[in-house]
Amino acid sequence: MSLRHGLLGLLAGEPGSGYDLTRRFEQMLGLIWPAKHPQIYGELTRLAAEGFIEAAEEGPRRRKEYRITEAGLAELRRWLAEVPVDHTMRLEPLLRSLFFWVVEPKDLESHLDMEARFYREQADTYRRYADAKDRGEFGDSPQTRSMRLTVEAAVRLFDALAGWADWARTVPLAEPRSQPPLIHGNHLGERAGRLGD
Repeated sequence: MSLRHGLLGLLAGEPGSGYDLTRRFEQMLGLIWPAKHPQIYGELTRLAAEGFIEAAEEGPRRRKEYRITEAGLAELRRWLAEVPVDHTMRLEPLLRSLFFWVVEPKDLESHLDMEARFYREQADTYRRYADAKDRGEFGDSPQTRSMRLTVEAAVRLFDALAGWADWARTVPLAEPRSQPPLIHGNHLGERAGRLGD
């Protein structure tokens, strides 16, 4: 996902400072796609230089509030309608799962218990947001309705990961190897030949 387009999308809703935008990322996307202060401020500078946003006003302590320009709105629409979606996901829990076979069974069970609990807590947090939106606490603007789709995706994603962690606990894994893996194929023959020289 492009940080610049995420910022343009947030500014299309309402103007904001770098601090405001960091807080909105945290509230709306949290663990799904976090963005840090330095990344956001650097991207805001670049977007302003390209004419996609402009400083609406400068407040106390030189606090800049940005708003999207017509060029920025056109770029956001182009990205949404024309640019292919990047479906790559970097999920550390799945990377780690590739190597669960080296973990002691009791440690793995404890890890998966914590993971399942964490995912359920995250799903419940987003579910509370969804319930509040469904009760009309955030109004009924197109922006709010679109946000509801994002929240539902988060609920389903974390529910699915919790279910995966529960299932993973039932899968027996081999004990960690005490010896390094054997060398296969021609490499073994080549090595034996060199030793016999």
